[in-house]
Amino acid sequence: MTQRVDLATVMDRLAIDEVVTGYAVAVDDGDWAAYRALFADGARVDYSTAGGIEGPVAEVADWLAQTMTLFPVRQHLIVNRLIRLEDVGGSPGDSARVRADFLNPMRLAGPDADPEVTAPNFVAAGRYTFGLARTRDGWRLTRVTVHEKWRHMSG
Repeated sequence: MTQRVDLATVMDRLAIDEVVTGYAVAVDDGDWAAYRALFADGARVDYSTAGGIEGPVAEVADWLAQTMTLFPVRQHLIVNRLIRLEDVGGSPGDSARVRADFLNPMRLAGPDADPEVTAPNFVAAGRYTFGLARTRDGWRLTRVTVHEKWRHMSG
């Protein structure tokens, strides 16, 4: 590998990491325009293992906007990111996959909820699989799949 290819690979990895972080921030902040902007045309999202829906980004974003009102406090921690870039004869290609673990503490809304108390009472964890493609606008998500492994609720 040449230094130029090495630098391109590092830059791709940083850009991909920024998309994955942007995904978590958009969901946590309820910024559904930013969420939609992270995806390539035709992308799909699958939250079915977490009790959600699977479908095109616009449909899933609308569902999330409604569903996340149940959780006014949320924080997606996406860790252990394993980034695999497409290899085209020793050079980075235009697609990538990311496998990353998540821990998602949230606070349920409710009539008795004290707005001053933000401790989570619902935690979910598992693994994300992200598919990405290099587009003329940079790296964009083509597929997001949630593989929820466990959840815990407390009073």
